[in-house]
Amino acid sequence: MDEINVNATVNGRAEHLRVDAAVTLLDALRDRLGLTGTKKGCDQGACGACTVHVDGRRVLSCLTLAVQADGREVRTVEGLGGTHPMQEAFVRHDAFQCGYCTPGQIMSAVALLNEGRGGTDAEIREFMSGNLCRCGAYPNIVAAIREVAGR
Repeated sequence: MDEINVNATVNGRAEHLRVDAAVTLLDALRDRLGLTGTKKGCDQGACGACTVHVDGRRVLSCLTLAVQADGREVRTVEGLGGTHPMQEAFVRHDAFQCGYCTPGQIMSAVALLNEGRGGTDAEIREFMSGNLCRCGAYPNIVAAIREVAGR
């Protein structure tokens, strides 16, 4: 297959990649840029572990081709910084157990609030429904999001 140039801003930094046209954004982030916070879960868009923001909107990076990020701004969990209020709330509310889904959960939660969708617990559950947690930390995840939404 042909390789394609991809120029994107990733976590505030200009990145230039030359990738095969079929490479997913998830694989480019993890394998080419070393940003391993974004997790590969189901690789089918069903679990949300790979959620990142592209131009401020949440996307499933396993279903997004790297070439689709050309000229766009990509933010991963590493790009939130270590002191983002959502990360702190997840810790305070024990909103993770094994932690594998946590980066995707946090990225979806941040996007949910940026979209103005954190009004009620039911609304939080609805807009977080694309992110699965096999450990069952859902009530704590909702509590963490509700805390940050209330600020």
